[in-house]
Amino acid sequence: MSVNALMLSASRVGDTPYLSHTIDFIRPLCSPGQKWLFIPYAGVSMDYDHYLTLVQEGLAPLGLSIESIHQFNDPKQAIKQADGIFVGGGNTFHLLHELYRYDLVQLINEQVLSGKPYVGWSAGSNITGQSIRTTNDMPIIEPVSFTGLRILPFQLNPHYSNATLAGHNGETRAQRLLEFTKVDPITPVIAIQEGTALRLKDQKLTLIGDKEGYLFKGDIQAQPIAVGTDLSVYLDKKPTT
Repeated sequence: MSVNALMLSASRVGDTPYLSHTIDFIRPLCSPGQKWLFIPYAGVSMDYDHYLTLVQEGLAPLGLSIESIHQFNDPKQAIKQADGIFVGGGNTFHLLHELYRYDLVQLINEQVLSGKPYVGWSAGSNITGQSIRTTNDMPIIEPVSFTGLRILPFQLNPHYSNATLAGHNGETRAQRLLEFTKVDPITPVIAIQEGTALRLKDQKLTLIGDKEGYLFKGDIQAQPIAVGTDLSVYLDKKPTT
């Protein structure tokens, strides 16, 4: 299996321009002149044409030709013909709903596991795990299944922050992820902060960026993961650590 995938936590870091911090992360997965397909289905509150323009402008330094799946009459053929796949952020439930509606989940899984490059951010990263049960988003629509693309055999939590607001009595992110591990103590959750990403190349998984990540699994709660850590053990269906 030759997999080449990048799971970005977010499209921005602080007030940086859209996707600007991702350029160096994405560059190793592509070559100038390639034709990549963008999937904008998570962009519920954004016109898909406008979303595409944002992505084209943000990723212009890469020299790619980027079209959106909504411009094609045959979404499956568009995926098959593309040199690589971009999946943007927004609402994870809506994104997965649309992927199931067009019967694209299994196809994307097969294409990526066969070597087609994949880059997702936010919701586009959420769906690469076993399921979307650890997304941060509101369930505005019900997909036929919570099962994700299964590129990674664990759960992701992008945009991770355990910050709290004064006077706010809702659960922190860590408390929410604790709830998940109480229900499912076997499946690991890797939480990644903005400015970081998980890089999967063949059978090696690495945390890249400028901030540590965190592991949640059973009794392990918010265990720090240093940048550069080899996380390949979590590519096993049942990691031992």
